[in-house]
Amino acid sequence: MNYAKIKYYDISNGPGVRTSLYVSGCRNHCKNCFNPETWDFSYGEPFTEEVEDKIIESMRPDYIKGFTLLGGDPFEPENAERLAPFMEKLRAAYPEKSLWCFTGYDYERDILTGKLGNIDTNMRILHTLDVLVDGRFVEERKDLNLKFRGSSNQRIILVKPSLESDEVVLWNEVDFV
Repeated sequence: MNYAKIKYYDISNGPGVRTSLYVSGCRNHCKNCFNPETWDFSYGEPFTEEVEDKIIESMRPDYIKGFTLLGGDPFEPENAERLAPFMEKLRAAYPEKSLWCFTGYDYERDILTGKLGNIDTNMRILHTLDVLVDGRFVEERKDLNLKFRGSSNQRIILVKPSLESDEVVLWNEVDFV
């Protein structure tokens, strides 16, 4: 798996100051995507154990509130297989910090059903997450007033309560996860 970039002081992809990993590879090819270079699975640099360690170390300070995974698309099967053990390692290292993920795929239709990739791998990732922002970016539904989303069809899902209740539970600003 390759990654496009890492932002160590990101304030736009979740609440607070975060470390964000942009993975390479996406088949959605959304019109006017803000990262079209990440569609190519071979774009960027290899995601190595050294890169993992650098990310984990970057999250040590108390002012880093969490980690965000985006891309490309983390739930592309080629990416998910590599990311599942990393996300488990990250969650174990920082159980108190929030972990967010952005995907162009639909939570219920694609990720939970195994329609996209391996269901066990998807579940491993989901169990590490606090929040999943799902849905393709749709240019016609673009709204610059939305927080942490580009278009109004995208949802900010609280993962743990959603998995526990078997119903989608949406995040709102007062949740501050």
